[in-house]
Amino acid sequence: MISQLDCFRATVAHQPHEGFLFYASFTPDLERRVRERYGAGETADLGDFLGMYSPVVIAMRSPEETTTPGPDFRPYFEGLEIPADAFINQIGVLEVPHGFFHFTRYVSPLRDAQRLEDLESFPFPSVEGYSGDHMRADVEDAHARGRVASCWVGHMYEDAWQIRGYQPFLMDMIDRPEWCECILDRLTERNLAIACAAAQAGVDVIRTGDDVANQQRLMFRRDHWRRFMKTRWAKVYAAARAIKPDLEIWYHSDGNIETIIPELMEIGVTILNPVQPECLDPVSVKRQYGDRLVIDGSIGTQTTMPFGGPDDVRETIRERVRTIGRDGAFIISPTHVLEPEVPLENIAAFIETSLEFGEIRSRGK
Repeated sequence: MISQLDCFRATVAHQPHEGFLFYASFTPDLERRVRERYGAGETADLGDFLGMYSPVVIAMRSPEETTTPGPDFRPYFEGLEIPADAFINQIGVLEVPHGFFHFTRYVSPLRDAQRLEDLESFPFPSVEGYSGDHMRADVEDAHARGRVASCWVGHMYEDAWQIRGYQPFLMDMIDRPEWCECILDRLTERNLAIACAAAQAGVDVIRTGDDVANQQRLMFRRDHWRRFMKTRWAKVYAAARAIKPDLEIWYHSDGNIETIIPELMEIGVTILNPVQPECLDPVSVKRQYGDRLVIDGSIGTQTTMPFGGPDDVRETIRERVRTIGRDGAFIISPTHVLEPEVPLENIAAFIETSLEFGEIRSRGK
């Protein structure tokens, strides 16, 4: 039985090895039922309990002695009738529960901006004053326990449109590109600082991404993606790789991103998530790019997991291992968080079938 860290290193090196890393995440109601089925207590790490790939999350720390509160975003929502259960998240977006499980409706703080100065004065998310002094020790501790050290860097496009508003941001791309650049540059500053701190600490992988596509194609022209998103991610990745050349870069985007996969690899992406089978052919992606790219995902959450049966789940995983996991460069996972309609029997089939290929040690066990 190998450790998660050894398995991860073999995976990103495209070396056949014992077992495959696998994981899934669950919406709150489904997680509650999964815990009940498997007898996992409320405080247990569910991923560890089920034998899943569970990297240790390494993060910067906010100042310990903060005497001033965070930004007050309430003025951006004056005049709105705000339900009691709504809340303002860490990037300043008002989230209103939508009455359907965990979903919320976003109200963007800069939705009514009239001048560039309105954007420039916005208190964008920042890690100024944060500390990374502890991060290297945290990485060393994770490695000593055979665990992968991972750092979440953040979004770019997704945070930008949520702060500005979905339609306003897309219109800004065409009519007022300097507005987009103002927002994205501020987000890039944050992401750059986090990525460099993670690289200096020696993490194994940084996690990044943006949902930039729908089921059929990119949500905007590829030239727009290149100008606004690609250049900024390239800057972040290059700076982190200058510090740690062997740093793995994980990138997530739902939808059909086939046209930009070569350019993602060009700027440094080594692990692609989730390769939705409803939008992309995982075998084709493997055939074209599999010698340089690890595929993380490919088990459909719009098809197989909610609407197939246990046998469909089993056969899908085995087929993926045969076709895209032959060189070991594959992480088994559903293409998104599992929603409440996914049957518990399908989750059991997912776990049991993933374990057929060999168990992987976690938490030093």
